[in-house]
This record gives sequence, C-alpha cells and structure tokens, in this order.
Amino acid sequence: MSAEAHAHHGEHDTAGHGTLKGYLTGFVLAVVLTAIPFWLVMGDVFADRQVTALAIMALAVVQIVVHMVYFLHMNTKSEGGWNMLALIFTVVLVVITLSGSMWVMYHLNANMMPPSMHDMRDMP
Repeated sequence: MSAEAHAHHGEHDTAGHGTLKGYLTGFVLAVVLTAIPFWLVMGDVFADRQVTALAIMALAVVQIVVHMVYFLHMNTKSEGGWNMLALIFTVVLVVITLSGSMWVMYHLNANMMPPSMHDMRDMP
C-alpha cells in the first residue's frame, strides 16, 4: 500500500477507535451515574418524590450521552456527520411520538371517561 493510499484511507476513519483509558473512563462514569440514582432512592435523600424522579431522569440523560461518546464513539465527525444527523432525527421522532401519545391519552381520559358520582349528583 503506497503512502498516498494510506493517507487517503486515514481521511475516512475520523470516528476514532476506543482506547483502554477511554473505555475505563466511560465505565467509571457509567457506574457512578448508576450508583447516584440508587443512593437517591435508597437513602431517601429528597423529601419530594418528584424531585427524586427528575434527578434520576437527568442522570439518565447524562448516562446516555456518556454511553454514546465513550462506547459508541459518536461525535460530529464520525461517518461524515451522518451518525449525529441520524441521532437528531431519532430524537425528534421519539419526542413527537411520546408527546402525541400523551396528548391523545389525556384527551381520551378527559372526554371519554364516565362522570363521577359527585358530578352525577349535581345533574338536574
């Protein structure tokens, strides 16, 4: 393989391969981001359950990013940016699907449920 062909081959491989240090860093971050929510729940750190749930969801999002960066090697340069574009498209579809489902379920609950006994007493 000539030097020119080898140099040209290196241009397409911009995603990079994982190193032992990178994998260990990702593993340690993943363990810490798993242990913190466990501690939040088992230690009953917050009095309000909603605060605990929001903290756990925020840590879950951080852990997803850690996995994508350290284990899937996703960045804006890998595969010419197509990996990031596919990720953004997937996130948009998931948000549309989840918000649409929640909207439909809320309106079905509000408009299709039979009236409660309290509401029936007030009827003429």
